[in-house]
Amino acid sequence: MEAIILSKDQYQELIGRIDEINSKIADASKKPEDTFLDNADFLQLMHISKRTAQTWRDEGKISFSQIGNKIYYRMSDVQTLLNKNYNKAFKKAR
Repeated sequence: MEAIILSKDQYQELIGRIDEINSKIADASKKPEDTFLDNADFLQLMHISKRTAQTWRDEGKISFSQIGNKIYYRMSDVQTLLNKNYNKAFKKAR
């Protein structure tokens, strides 16, 4: 095995780079709940029409934010909607 000797400055620079890489990895691995979808992305993700999305908002099935005419949905709210309507698989009796 070969030993490598670093000066204090080189060591500090290496540690700084490792910390920078760690922070980039942490940013990249943020939970999807932290992201927002606009209405077009929501429609495409759920394969629904604008009218269906409007009905879901009116009925309180999905939470949303509105800024002017733009509507946004939290990814965590979309996941909550899907989880609330989740049906477990069942076995058929033979």
